[in-house]
Amino acid sequence: MSRPRKRGRDIDGIVLLDKPQGLSSNDLLQKVKRLYQANKAGHTGALDPLATGMLPICLGEATKFSQFLLDADKRYRVTAKLGERTDTSDAEGQVVAVREVKCGLEQILAALPHFRGELQQVPTMFSALKHQGKPLYEYARAGITVEREARLITIFELEFIDYQEPFLTLEVHCSKGTYIRTLIDDLGEFLGCGAHVTVLHRSAVANYPTQSMVTLQTLQQLAEQQALSSLDQHLLAADTAVANLAKIDLNPEQTRAISFGQRLRFDNPQQLQGQVRLYSDKQCFLGVAEVDEYSVIHPKRLVTQFSA
Repeated sequence: MSRPRKRGRDIDGIVLLDKPQGLSSNDLLQKVKRLYQANKAGHTGALDPLATGMLPICLGEATKFSQFLLDADKRYRVTAKLGERTDTSDAEGQVVAVREVKCGLEQILAALPHFRGELQQVPTMFSALKHQGKPLYEYARAGITVEREARLITIFELEFIDYQEPFLTLEVHCSKGTYIRTLIDDLGEFLGCGAHVTVLHRSAVANYPTQSMVTLQTLQQLAEQQALSSLDQHLLAADTAVANLAKIDLNPEQTRAISFGQRLRFDNPQQLQGQVRLYSDKQCFLGVAEVDEYSVIHPKRLVTQFSA
């Protein structure tokens, strides 16, 4: 019995897409997958259709490490409209409350420190978090409210940029799982006037450089020119997703053992422990492993093919 033919290329890497406004992250994922003729693709956490900016899309073996980017810190520039609260906490929702904006710049600046550091945040009903197998936004659209537990997040930076009443612009550096819409809604309630997001731009994921972002239009033009090699030049290596992990270089014998999924003890002068990235003596990325307290390497996520 013959194997089914593959529909695309075995292409590995990460595209830093400069997401345009109005399209969902999943729509863009499918478009990029088709443009690259890739067998496998996945994104690293959805951006709202309203939002723009950095959306890393993983192709092939890079999808194995997408969770590391999902868990990474993010940076945003957000503009909020004070005086109006919406059911989705952004401009795409229905206005549910209108209040006079009585606060001035002094009150706004005094409020910001209350939203820095560790916070307990209740996710919005209009989110992709799942309850009994269904995303919360499906319940919200049906008029059903589901009890949600508050989650611990960290706002590392919350900086004032501009205020042209009623529009307030802020820069946010936050931990994984932070809903900027909820942050703005909470700030609006703290100020007593309500608020919702009108513009949201993600400027950074982890330590990826902004200048490496590429637009969908550029990718489409290259695909129309049938310039797959030029498309591939916009791919970042899969190991950039785990660049913050400590690195271990293995010798050929150790590489062969790892390739079979075997655990191995190694000389550990740096006393490394926890998650690490592994490389062969030829500097080929092997994947991610866990080092225990006995300096034993436990393979966790390995690339399918590498040179031993």
